[in-house]
Amino acid sequence: MATEKAYKLVAQQEGISNSQAKSMIDRGLVYVGNKKVMIARGEIDVKTIFRIEKVEKPKIIFENDDIVVVDKPAYVNSDELERQFKGARLLHRLDRETSGVLMLVKNEEFREKAIKEFAQDKVYKEYIAWLEGTLAEPVTVDKPIVTQKKNNKAYSNVSGKGKPAITEFYPEAVSAKKTKAKVIIHHGRTHQIRVHARYIEHPIIGDEQYGGRRAKRVMLHAHKVKLLGMEFVSPEPKAFIHFE
Repeated sequence: MATEKAYKLVAQQEGISNSQAKSMIDRGLVYVGNKKVMIARGEIDVKTIFRIEKVEKPKIIFENDDIVVVDKPAYVNSDELERQFKGARLLHRLDRETSGVLMLVKNEEFREKAIKEFAQDKVYKEYIAWLEGTLAEPVTVDKPIVTQKKNNKAYSNVSGKGKPAITEFYPEAVSAKKTKAKVIIHHGRTHQIRVHARYIEHPIIGDEQYGGRRAKRVMLHAHKVKLLGMEFVSPEPKAFIHFE
C-alpha cells in the first residue's frame, strides 16, 4: 500500500498549500469517514478520500463605540478574530473548539472598567455543555486550579497551589449516558469548566485532553455573558440541540 503524509494528500485533494492543509488538520476539520485525522504528518493511504468540515463565519452580536461582541464559531482561534476586527482587543479568550460569546474592546478606558468587573467576579458567564455520564443533580465545584504550559500548550489541574475557581453544573437533559448541562463559572481560569468537569468524573464530550470521548468537537458553548449592565447571548448551536 502506497502512503503519503496526511497534510500533503489533503493539500492535493483540496488544491491548497501544504501549510493550509496542516492548519486544517490541526484545527480538527479533516475527517476520514467519521474519524478525525489527528496527526498532520502521519502516513496514510494515498487513495484516502478526506471530508473537510466547514468553519462558520463569525457573526457580530452587538457593537458600539466601546465593544464588539462576536459569536465565535468552533475551530477558530480567539486571536484570529482580534486580527479580523482591527482596532479591537480581546477582553477574554475561548478555547479553539469552544463556540459562543467572545468580547473585544475598542478603547482603553472601557477595557480597564471591564477588567475590573472580571477581577471582582462581577461578570456573569453561562455555558452549555454536553457531559459524559448521567449527572443527576446540580453540583458546585469550588476547587483551585493551576495551569502549566508545555510545548506552547496549556494544561490545567485542580491543585491546592492554584487560583480560586468555582463552577456550577445544572443538569438540563439526560440522553443515552450523557448529560446536557447549564454551567455557570466564577473567576474564569484556563480550561476551568473542562478541568472541573473531569474532577466530578463527567468530562465534556469531545474533550480528549481531559478525559472525554472523541467527538466532532469539544461540546462546550459560551451561551450568555452579562457585563456592566449589558447582556449578550449566542444561540445554542444546532450540533448541541440535535446531539444524540
